[in-house]
Amino acid sequence: MSPSPTFAVSQERVRAIDWLRGIAVLFMVQTHSLALLTPELRKSVWVGRLLKVDGLVAPAFIFSAGFALALVMVRSAAAGKLRERVPRNLRRACEVLLVASLVNWAWFPLLSEPKWLLRMDILQCVGVCLLLMLPVAALLASRPRVLAGLSLALAFTVFAVAPLGEQVTGPWATLTNKSSFAPFPLLPWLGFGWLGAFAGTLAGAWGRRALALALLALVTVGAVGAASGDFLFQLYPHHRFFVANPSNSAARFAWVCAVLLGLMWLEGRVAEASAPSRLRRFIEVFGTSSLSAYFFHEMLLFYRLGGVFSFQRFWGDKSDWPQYWLLTAVLIVATWMLCLAWDGLERLVKSALRAVTKRPRGALTSVGS
Repeated sequence: MSPSPTFAVSQERVRAIDWLRGIAVLFMVQTHSLALLTPELRKSVWVGRLLKVDGLVAPAFIFSAGFALALVMVRSAAAGKLRERVPRNLRRACEVLLVASLVNWAWFPLLSEPKWLLRMDILQCVGVCLLLMLPVAALLASRPRVLAGLSLALAFTVFAVAPLGEQVTGPWATLTNKSSFAPFPLLPWLGFGWLGAFAGTLAGAWGRRALALALLALVTVGAVGAASGDFLFQLYPHHRFFVANPSNSAARFAWVCAVLLGLMWLEGRVAEASAPSRLRRFIEVFGTSSLSAYFFHEMLLFYRLGGVFSFQRFWGDKSDWPQYWLLTAVLIVATWMLCLAWDGLERLVKSALRAVTKRPRGALTSVGS
């Protein structure tokens, strides 16, 4: 049993984190849809500007994953339900890795070359980050001050050692060094997960005010780190600045935290009892079904359904800007509809399973007798 908490756990819903995920999904689809543009347009100044914004998508996803994990662990510990919650979070991490494997299977010959199972793309990175953070969060959930402090220390440690990861060779380089086989290694991306765990711990233990103050502090630290790029670059052996340098990570988490702060302010302006707007419901579907959204949009965009259709097959490398934006909008709506359908199917299956498990013993045999 977990010891009794020495803090007043907050049960405030942080909808802003769902909105952050939902907005990240929209930008993710937009990012991947750049493959529809002509090669000439992909080299344009406007694409370069878009990619600077799109560079916040992965940090936002990983930060949100760490936030949600720590939040539910702290609240579960306070409610005495930690042992029930840990298996559910473990199952969630495994679901992420399963979907990651399915996506890899769509692009690579896993049966003949199983090494592709180990490819570290964004979903694999999120899944492994969750597996690494779960034991720490579970063990320290009843001591949120320790969990918050350790998470913050681990986050900055990961950012600090990330440039050294490029010196690693051999199999371990998959976890530390960006390559075509590892677009999202643990360094520096795990750092965003630990930062999310730090923020989620504060939100779970002490509420929105503590979270807002922490985010404001992280924005400040991130801005200082981003302005120290030349100094930080000289501290390490030669490395790719925009991949591993701590100042690059600082700029990214500063922007993510600033956006989350803005969304929290917006959430505070929305009356709790008011009916959500259509735009809010639209965003929240993606925010609560980001894993499904990732899978569905990837399949629609790149995978040839029935060996015939994909957006990439018909419009890849052929679209001008108006067609690109139109196709991106169509892809977003199609992904949203599939997420709704999948959520409905999941609810039906869970309802049916609950009905079966609650049926009295002997009911099945008495019906057939």
